[in-house]
Amino acid sequence: MAKIRGILQATGSIKGVSFYTRMGSDEVIMRTKGGASKEKIKNSPKFEKLRQCQKEWSGCTKLASGIRLALGELPRLADYSVSGTLNGIAKTIQKTDTEQPVGKRNVLLSTQRDILTGFTMNKKYPFDSVLRATPTAMIDRENLCARVTIPRINTDIHLVNFPKLPFFRILVTFGTLSDIVYTTVRNEYVPADYMFHAGGHTLKSEWFPTQGVVEEQTFNPKMKYSSPGDLSEATTMILGIGVEFGTAGYDGKPIEVKYAGCGKVLGVK
Repeated sequence: MAKIRGILQATGSIKGVSFYTRMGSDEVIMRTKGGASKEKIKNSPKFEKLRQCQKEWSGCTKLASGIRLALGELPRLADYSVSGTLNGIAKTIQKTDTEQPVGKRNVLLSTQRDILTGFTMNKKYPFDSVLRATPTAMIDRENLCARVTIPRINTDIHLVNFPKLPFFRILVTFGTLSDIVYTTVRNEYVPADYMFHAGGHTLKSEWFPTQGVVEEQTFNPKMKYSSPGDLSEATTMILGIGVEFGTAGYDGKPIEVKYAGCGKVLGVK
């Protein structure tokens, strides 16, 4: 893989060479096409280890996808492609499974939940550098709920308005996701608990001016359509928080601006 700098900024394909860009970077990446055929990779004994890795990787991507969905609207505030990073985290978790053979190792987030605490959606303007009023959080697994309290915000002191927009609001996301396990019956990776996999919702504050004072706020997200005791040990609860900036719409009311925000995972339990 080569990276192109300078005046050449082409994207697309030219005679077996692909040019493309990635979110969060202005560099154009060059990659040659080719390699072994799909049929050879699928059947040749030489590619057995590769097939095992591909099978395991499908479990990692399913967990990463579940994390994004469990975080509700938070991923849309990201300023880089979080999927690759989440895939890598899932692979790290998978490697801790020493009971199953390579090719069938499970992705047990429930055994490594702390690995997601503090996960940030942003590289340029992380949440803690934008909102300097430190929130407090609590997750109650028994009662399927959470609480987030944000102290009084003086925008002159506690808010960095990096996109220079007139409005902001707070987002709190709350969701659940399941461990991903390999099943020999179906020869694929599936959620250990379908009922609570990849479900999440988002609570939003009202829009506030980016100049002024906002009094203390409390959010109380709660899981819907569930009863205490429904949650299995294979299920993880994930709590996220974000700041989103907005501008005035055609009717004068605030509307969000794409990528003008930041967020992070506040807690996992």
